[in-house]
Amino acid sequence: MITVLIVDDQDLLRAGLRALLDSDPDIQVVGEASNGQEAISQAKRLSPDVVLMDIRMPVMDGIEATLRLRDDKQDTGAVLILTTFDDDTEVLSAIRAGACGYLLKDTHPAELRRAVRAAAEGVSLLSPQITRKLMDHVVSGAPAESDLDITVLTEREVEVMRGVAEGKSNAEIAVELYLSPATARTYVSRILTKLDIRDRTELALMAHRAGLGRA
Repeated sequence: MITVLIVDDQDLLRAGLRALLDSDPDIQVVGEASNGQEAISQAKRLSPDVVLMDIRMPVMDGIEATLRLRDDKQDTGAVLILTTFDDDTEVLSAIRAGACGYLLKDTHPAELRRAVRAAAEGVSLLSPQITRKLMDHVVSGAPAESDLDITVLTEREVEVMRGVAEGKSNAEIAVELYLSPATARTYVSRILTKLDIRDRTELALMAHRAGLGRA
């Protein structure tokens, strides 16, 4: 069972999201919060698998809350952004803060449930509009490709990084490279540490910048 904390300042939207997610037999909404500050408190108390986070909220916005949750040493779940806005600055800020995915509120219900499952498995998932924005940012450039030194990685770590760039889960990478899922997960963690990268989403972007994604 995947547990979810819903964070949004609109009561009606939270109720709708709860009904939608609770209708899935594999997903259970365990709590709600109306702002980022409440989200941090609830996440620490409930330890959900996924925090479904809005961005623009009173008291504390979703980006600041995401940053604090990711910096916290407790297991407070993966943060999946669900918002009305696709502003370039907010998209990049949310990803840099440690969000594992970014979806817009016009996302199809089935896609939202798939994104929640992906987040719980540690896989990044972005809406098509957001993916285009991020890839445009990668292509246009900063930081430059030369800023990423993948020579510190072993050949197997580069193969794993390529799998992350292609959006594969740890389980899929494990099958492709004849590893156990636990070993694939260890490789990803090691790569993040070596390259001083916060999470899989940023790793995928850096891998694309280094030319490791699909052409």
